[in-house]
Amino acid sequence: MIEQHPGSRPTLEAVAARAGVSRATASRVVNGGVGVRPPLADKVRRAVEELGYVPNHAARTLVTRRTGAVAVIIPEPEIRIFSDPFFSEQIRGISRELTAHDTQLVLLLVEGPGDYDRIARYLAGGHVDGALAFSLHTDDPLPAIARRTGMPTVYGGRPGWPVAPGEEPVPYVDADNRGGARRAVRHLLGLGRTRIAHIAGPRDQTSATDRLQGFHDVLPGAGLVEEGAFTAGSGARAMARLLDRCPDLDAVFAANDLMASGALRTLRERGRRVPEDVALVGFDDLRGVAETTDPPLTTVRQDIEGMGRLMARLLLRGPDAGTGIPPAPVITETALVVRASA
Repeated sequence: MIEQHPGSRPTLEAVAARAGVSRATASRVVNGGVGVRPPLADKVRRAVEELGYVPNHAARTLVTRRTGAVAVIIPEPEIRIFSDPFFSEQIRGISRELTAHDTQLVLLLVEGPGDYDRIARYLAGGHVDGALAFSLHTDDPLPAIARRTGMPTVYGGRPGWPVAPGEEPVPYVDADNRGGARRAVRHLLGLGRTRIAHIAGPRDQTSATDRLQGFHDVLPGAGLVEEGAFTAGSGARAMARLLDRCPDLDAVFAANDLMASGALRTLRERGRRVPEDVALVGFDDLRGVAETTDPPLTTVRQDIEGMGRLMARLLLRGPDAGTGIPPAPVITETALVVRASA
Protein backbone atom coordinates (compact mmCIF):
# COMPACT_ATOMS: atom_id res chain seq x y z
CA MET A 1 0.00 0.00 0.00
CA ILE A 2 1.31 3.46 -0.93
CA GLU A 3 1.70 5.75 2.05
CA GLN A 4 0.43 9.31 1.61
CA HIS A 5 2.40 11.72 3.79
CA PRO A 6 0.51 14.61 5.38
CA GLY A 7 0.84 17.80 3.37
CA SER A 8 2.16 16.03 0.26
CA ARG A 9 0.40 16.25 -3.07
CA PRO A 10 -1.76 13.16 -3.75
CA THR A 11 -0.39 11.02 -6.57
CA LEU A 12 -2.11 8.90 -9.18
CA GLU A 13 -0.56 5.85 -7.55
CA ALA A 14 -2.26 6.81 -4.28
CA VAL A 15 -5.59 7.14 -6.08
CA ALA A 16 -5.13 3.70 -7.66
CA ALA A 17 -4.24 2.15 -4.30
CA ARG A 18 -7.24 3.76 -2.56
CA ALA A 19 -9.57 2.53 -5.33
CA GLY A 20 -8.00 -0.93 -5.48
CA VAL A 21 -7.23 -0.71 -9.20
CA SER A 22 -4.12 -0.55 -11.36
CA ARG A 23 -2.43 2.74 -12.13
CA ALA A 24 -3.38 2.36 -15.81
CA THR A 25 -7.05 2.01 -14.90
CA ALA A 26 -6.92 5.05 -12.63
CA SER A 27 -5.20 7.03 -15.40
CA ARG A 28 -7.88 6.13 -17.95
CA VAL A 29 -10.64 7.33 -15.62
CA VAL A 30 -8.87 10.56 -14.64
CA ASN A 31 -8.03 11.43 -18.26
CA GLY A 32 -11.51 10.71 -19.58
CA GLY A 33 -10.66 7.46 -21.32
CA VAL A 34 -13.04 4.62 -22.09
CA GLY A 35 -13.12 0.90 -21.40
CA VAL A 36 -13.37 1.01 -17.60
CA ARG A 37 -16.34 -0.76 -16.04
CA PRO A 38 -18.68 1.69 -14.25
CA PRO A 39 -18.18 0.22 -10.73
CA LEU A 40 -14.40 0.59 -11.03
CA ALA A 41 -14.71 4.08 -12.51
CA ASP A 42 -16.90 5.08 -9.57
CA LYS A 43 -14.27 3.79 -7.13
CA VAL A 44 -11.58 5.85 -8.86
CA ARG A 45 -13.71 9.00 -8.81
CA ARG A 46 -14.44 8.53 -5.12
CA ALA A 47 -10.72 8.09 -4.42
CA VAL A 48 -9.94 11.27 -6.37
CA GLU A 49 -12.47 13.18 -4.28
CA GLU A 50 -11.38 11.72 -0.95
CA LEU A 51 -7.69 12.38 -1.58
CA GLY A 52 -8.17 15.74 -3.27
CA TYR A 53 -6.14 14.55 -6.24
CA VAL A 54 -5.44 17.14 -8.96
CA PRO A 55 -4.04 15.77 -12.27
CA ASN A 56 -0.62 17.00 -13.29
CA HIS A 57 -1.30 19.23 -16.28
CA ALA A 58 1.96 18.56 -18.09
CA ALA A 59 1.63 14.80 -17.73
CA ARG A 60 -2.00 14.90 -18.77
CA THR A 61 -1.10 16.86 -21.89
CA LEU A 62 1.41 14.18 -22.87
CA VAL A 63 -1.29 11.53 -22.57
CA THR A 64 -4.20 13.35 -24.21
CA ARG A 65 -2.24 15.71 -26.52
CA ARG A 66 -4.69 18.40 -25.42
CA THR A 67 -3.87 21.46 -23.34
CA GLY A 68 -7.43 22.35 -22.33
CA ALA A 69 -6.86 25.95 -23.44
CA VAL A 70 -7.98 28.11 -26.37
CA ALA A 71 -6.41 31.38 -27.52
CA VAL A 72 -8.62 34.41 -28.22
CA ILE A 73 -6.79 36.83 -30.50
CA ILE A 74 -7.98 40.41 -31.09
CA PRO A 75 -5.83 42.55 -33.42
CA GLU A 76 -6.94 45.88 -32.00
CA PRO A 77 -5.25 48.39 -29.67
CA GLU A 78 -5.66 47.54 -26.00
CA ILE A 79 -7.40 50.84 -25.26
CA ARG A 80 -10.13 50.04 -27.76
CA ILE A 81 -10.65 46.47 -26.55
CA PHE A 82 -11.26 47.62 -22.98
CA SER A 83 -13.41 50.62 -23.89
CA ASP A 84 -15.67 49.13 -26.59
CA PRO A 85 -18.52 47.00 -25.14
CA PHE A 86 -18.59 44.95 -28.36
CA PHE A 87 -15.42 43.15 -27.35
CA SER A 88 -16.53 42.42 -23.79
CA GLU A 89 -19.83 40.98 -25.04
CA GLN A 90 -18.12 38.68 -27.54
CA ILE A 91 -15.49 37.57 -25.03
CA ARG A 92 -18.27 36.89 -22.52
CA GLY A 93 -19.96 34.53 -24.96
CA ILE A 94 -16.69 32.77 -25.77
CA SER A 95 -15.78 32.43 -22.09
CA ARG A 96 -19.14 30.96 -21.12
CA GLU A 97 -18.97 28.33 -23.83
CA LEU A 98 -15.37 27.39 -23.05
CA THR A 99 -16.14 27.22 -19.32
CA ALA A 100 -19.02 24.86 -20.02
CA HIS A 101 -16.48 22.55 -21.70
CA ASP A 102 -13.86 22.89 -18.93
CA THR A 103 -11.55 24.83 -21.26
CA GLN A 104 -9.38 27.81 -20.34
CA LEU A 105 -9.46 31.10 -22.29
CA VAL A 106 -6.07 32.69 -23.04
CA LEU A 107 -6.38 36.29 -24.28
CA LEU A 108 -3.70 37.43 -26.75
CA LEU A 109 -3.64 41.14 -27.63
CA VAL A 110 -2.02 42.71 -30.68
CA GLU A 111 -0.70 46.23 -30.06
CA GLY A 112 1.53 46.41 -33.11
CA PRO A 113 3.17 44.46 -35.96
CA GLY A 114 5.90 43.16 -33.67
CA ASP A 115 3.35 41.19 -31.65
CA TYR A 116 2.60 38.79 -34.50
CA ASP A 117 5.97 37.03 -34.18
CA ARG A 118 5.27 36.47 -30.49
CA ILE A 119 1.80 35.10 -31.24
CA ALA A 120 3.14 32.83 -33.99
CA ARG A 121 5.71 31.37 -31.58
CA TYR A 122 3.04 30.88 -28.93
CA LEU A 123 0.67 29.07 -31.28
CA ALA A 124 3.45 26.92 -32.73
CA GLY A 125 4.58 26.01 -29.21
CA GLY A 126 1.51 23.87 -28.57
CA HIS A 127 0.25 25.92 -25.64
CA VAL A 128 -3.37 25.90 -26.86
CA ASP A 129 -5.64 23.50 -28.71
CA GLY A 130 -7.10 26.12 -31.05
CA ALA A 131 -7.67 29.81 -31.62
CA LEU A 132 -10.57 32.23 -31.98
CA ALA A 133 -9.86 35.52 -33.75
CA PHE A 134 -12.14 38.45 -34.46
CA SER A 135 -12.07 42.09 -35.59
CA LEU A 136 -9.52 41.22 -38.27
CA HIS A 137 -8.51 43.65 -41.01
CA THR A 138 -7.98 42.65 -44.64
CA ASP A 139 -4.16 42.78 -44.43
CA ASP A 140 -3.94 40.95 -41.11
CA PRO A 141 -1.22 38.23 -41.01
CA LEU A 142 -3.13 36.07 -38.50
CA PRO A 143 -4.80 33.77 -41.10
CA ALA A 144 -1.39 32.99 -42.63
CA ILE A 145 0.05 32.35 -39.16
CA ALA A 146 -2.81 29.97 -38.35
CA ARG A 147 -2.25 28.06 -41.60
CA ARG A 148 1.51 27.91 -41.11
CA THR A 149 1.29 26.62 -37.54
CA GLY A 150 -1.58 24.24 -38.32
CA MET A 151 -3.63 25.79 -35.54
CA PRO A 152 -7.40 25.07 -35.78
CA THR A 153 -8.98 28.54 -35.95
CA VAL A 154 -12.47 29.99 -36.12
CA TYR A 155 -12.94 33.62 -37.10
CA GLY A 156 -15.46 36.20 -36.02
CA GLY A 157 -16.57 38.10 -39.11
CA ARG A 158 -16.58 37.29 -42.81
CA PRO A 159 -13.01 36.85 -44.05
CA GLY A 160 -11.76 39.68 -46.22
CA TRP A 161 -8.51 38.08 -47.31
CA PRO A 162 -8.06 36.00 -50.50
CA VAL A 163 -8.22 32.22 -50.34
CA ALA A 164 -5.65 30.39 -52.47
CA PRO A 165 -6.89 27.96 -55.15
CA GLY A 166 -7.64 24.56 -53.63
CA GLU A 167 -7.48 25.94 -50.10
CA GLU A 168 -10.31 25.06 -47.74
CA PRO A 169 -12.61 27.99 -46.90
CA VAL A 170 -12.10 29.21 -43.37
CA PRO A 171 -14.83 28.70 -40.75
CA TYR A 172 -16.37 31.89 -39.40
CA VAL A 173 -19.36 33.29 -37.55
CA ASP A 174 -20.92 36.59 -38.56
CA ALA A 175 -24.18 38.54 -38.46
CA ASP A 176 -26.25 39.46 -41.50
CA ASN A 177 -24.58 42.86 -41.76
CA ARG A 178 -25.82 43.68 -45.23
CA GLY A 179 -29.41 42.67 -44.49
CA GLY A 180 -29.37 44.58 -41.21
CA ALA A 181 -28.18 47.73 -42.96
CA ARG A 182 -30.94 47.43 -45.54
CA ARG A 183 -33.47 47.11 -42.73
CA ALA A 184 -32.15 50.27 -41.05
CA VAL A 185 -32.29 52.39 -44.23
CA ARG A 186 -35.76 51.15 -45.15
CA HIS A 187 -36.93 52.11 -41.68
CA LEU A 188 -35.66 55.66 -42.22
CA LEU A 189 -37.34 55.83 -45.61
CA GLY A 190 -40.56 54.60 -44.00
CA LEU A 191 -40.40 57.60 -41.67
CA GLY A 192 -40.49 59.87 -44.71
CA ARG A 193 -36.82 60.86 -44.57
CA THR A 194 -35.30 61.80 -47.91
CA ARG A 195 -31.74 63.03 -47.24
CA ILE A 196 -30.19 60.00 -45.57
CA ALA A 197 -26.48 59.86 -44.75
CA HIS A 198 -24.26 56.99 -43.67
CA ILE A 199 -21.35 56.94 -41.22
CA ALA A 200 -19.39 53.90 -42.40
CA GLY A 201 -16.85 51.86 -40.50
CA PRO A 202 -13.25 51.22 -41.61
CA ARG A 203 -13.13 50.01 -45.21
CA ASP A 204 -10.59 47.30 -44.32
CA GLN A 205 -13.14 45.41 -42.21
CA THR A 206 -15.83 43.33 -43.88
CA SER A 207 -18.54 44.20 -41.35
CA ALA A 208 -18.17 47.85 -42.39
CA THR A 209 -18.10 47.16 -46.13
CA ASP A 210 -21.11 44.83 -45.86
CA ARG A 211 -23.12 47.51 -44.01
CA LEU A 212 -22.06 50.11 -46.56
CA GLN A 213 -23.21 47.78 -49.33
CA GLY A 214 -26.55 47.31 -47.57
CA PHE A 215 -26.94 51.10 -47.44
CA HIS A 216 -26.29 51.30 -51.19
CA ASP A 217 -28.63 48.37 -51.89
CA VAL A 218 -31.51 50.58 -50.76
CA LEU A 219 -30.06 53.94 -51.90
CA PRO A 220 -27.99 53.20 -55.05
CA GLY A 221 -25.45 55.90 -55.76
CA ALA A 222 -26.10 57.80 -52.53
CA GLY A 223 -23.06 59.96 -51.86
CA LEU A 224 -23.69 61.16 -48.30
CA VAL A 225 -21.13 58.82 -46.75
CA GLU A 226 -18.31 59.57 -44.33
CA GLU A 227 -15.94 57.01 -42.83
CA GLY A 228 -15.36 56.51 -39.11
CA ALA A 229 -13.34 54.05 -37.04
CA PHE A 230 -16.10 52.34 -34.99
CA THR A 231 -15.39 54.75 -32.11
CA ALA A 232 -17.56 57.48 -30.61
CA GLY A 233 -15.02 60.20 -31.41
CA SER A 234 -14.79 59.18 -35.05
CA GLY A 235 -18.60 59.18 -35.28
CA ALA A 236 -18.74 62.72 -33.91
CA ARG A 237 -16.19 63.94 -36.45
CA ALA A 238 -17.90 62.14 -39.35
CA MET A 239 -21.23 63.70 -38.35
CA ALA A 240 -19.66 67.16 -38.39
CA ARG A 241 -18.33 66.57 -41.92
CA LEU A 242 -21.76 65.37 -43.08
CA LEU A 243 -23.49 68.46 -41.68
CA ASP A 244 -20.91 70.70 -43.35
CA ARG A 245 -21.62 68.97 -46.68
CA CYS A 246 -25.40 68.75 -46.32
CA PRO A 247 -26.82 71.03 -43.58
CA ASP A 248 -30.40 69.92 -44.31
CA LEU A 249 -29.86 66.15 -44.04
CA ASP A 250 -32.69 64.55 -42.09
CA ALA A 251 -31.49 61.03 -41.24
CA VAL A 252 -28.29 59.13 -40.47
CA PHE A 253 -27.49 55.43 -40.38
CA ALA A 254 -24.29 54.81 -38.41
CA ALA A 255 -22.46 51.51 -38.84
CA ASN A 256 -22.24 50.91 -35.09
CA ASP A 257 -23.70 52.23 -31.85
CA LEU A 258 -20.55 53.97 -30.65
CA MET A 259 -20.33 56.05 -33.82
CA ALA A 260 -24.07 56.76 -33.51
CA SER A 261 -23.53 58.02 -29.97
CA GLY A 262 -20.78 60.34 -31.22
CA ALA A 263 -23.03 61.54 -34.04
CA LEU A 264 -25.75 62.26 -31.49
CA ARG A 265 -23.36 64.46 -29.55
CA THR A 266 -22.45 66.47 -32.64
CA LEU A 267 -26.09 66.87 -33.65
CA ARG A 268 -26.89 68.25 -30.20
CA GLU A 269 -23.93 70.66 -30.39
CA ARG A 270 -25.16 71.88 -33.79
CA GLY A 271 -28.66 72.47 -32.42
CA ARG A 272 -30.33 69.57 -34.26
CA ARG A 273 -33.10 67.74 -32.46
CA VAL A 274 -33.16 63.93 -32.61
CA PRO A 275 -35.38 62.53 -33.98
CA GLU A 276 -37.47 65.61 -34.86
CA ASP A 277 -34.85 67.19 -37.15
CA VAL A 278 -32.58 64.22 -37.78
CA ALA A 279 -33.53 60.57 -37.30
CA LEU A 280 -30.66 58.34 -36.20
CA VAL A 281 -30.11 54.57 -36.38
CA GLY A 282 -27.10 52.61 -35.11
CA PHE A 283 -25.95 49.00 -35.38
CA ASP A 284 -25.15 46.43 -32.63
CA ASP A 285 -27.60 47.16 -29.77
CA LEU A 286 -24.68 47.33 -27.37
CA ARG A 287 -25.42 47.02 -23.67
CA GLY A 288 -24.69 50.26 -21.92
CA VAL A 289 -24.82 52.32 -25.12
CA ALA A 290 -28.05 51.99 -27.11
CA GLU A 291 -30.39 52.29 -24.13
CA THR A 292 -28.43 54.96 -22.26
CA THR A 293 -28.01 57.65 -24.92
CA ASP A 294 -30.41 60.60 -24.83
CA PRO A 295 -32.63 59.81 -26.62
CA PRO A 296 -32.13 56.00 -26.64
CA LEU A 297 -30.90 54.65 -29.97
CA THR A 298 -32.93 52.89 -32.57
CA THR A 299 -30.45 50.24 -33.71
CA VAL A 300 -29.95 46.98 -35.57
CA ARG A 301 -29.45 44.22 -33.04
CA GLN A 302 -26.93 41.45 -33.53
CA ASP A 303 -26.46 38.76 -30.89
CA ILE A 304 -22.82 39.52 -30.08
CA GLU A 305 -22.56 37.22 -27.07
CA GLY A 306 -24.33 34.46 -28.99
CA MET A 307 -21.85 34.78 -31.85
CA GLY A 308 -19.00 34.37 -29.36
CA ARG A 309 -20.58 31.16 -28.08
CA LEU A 310 -21.02 29.89 -31.64
CA MET A 311 -17.37 30.55 -32.45
CA ALA A 312 -16.23 28.55 -29.43
CA ARG A 313 -18.73 25.79 -30.20
CA LEU A 314 -17.45 25.41 -33.77
CA LEU A 315 -13.87 25.17 -32.57
CA LEU A 316 -14.61 22.65 -29.82
CA ARG A 317 -16.74 20.50 -32.10
CA GLY A 318 -13.97 20.01 -34.64
CA PRO A 319 -11.42 18.03 -32.59
CA ASP A 320 -14.20 16.02 -30.90
CA ALA A 321 -15.52 14.93 -34.29
CA GLY A 322 -12.01 13.98 -35.41
CA THR A 323 -12.53 15.58 -38.84
CA GLY A 324 -11.45 19.17 -38.28
CA ILE A 325 -13.63 22.27 -38.06
CA PRO A 326 -16.66 22.44 -40.35
CA PRO A 327 -15.82 24.99 -43.06
CA ALA A 328 -19.36 26.26 -43.61
CA PRO A 329 -19.94 29.80 -42.28
CA VAL A 330 -22.58 30.53 -39.67
CA ILE A 331 -24.58 33.71 -40.37
CA THR A 332 -26.83 34.91 -37.56
CA GLU A 333 -29.93 37.05 -37.96
CA THR A 334 -30.26 40.74 -37.14
CA ALA A 335 -33.32 42.64 -35.95
CA LEU A 336 -34.29 46.31 -35.81
CA VAL A 337 -34.86 47.63 -32.30
CA VAL A 338 -36.90 50.85 -32.53
CA ARG A 339 -36.34 53.40 -29.79
CA ALA A 340 -36.71 57.18 -29.51
CA SER A 341 -33.94 58.32 -31.86
CA ALA A 342 -35.82 57.25 -35.01
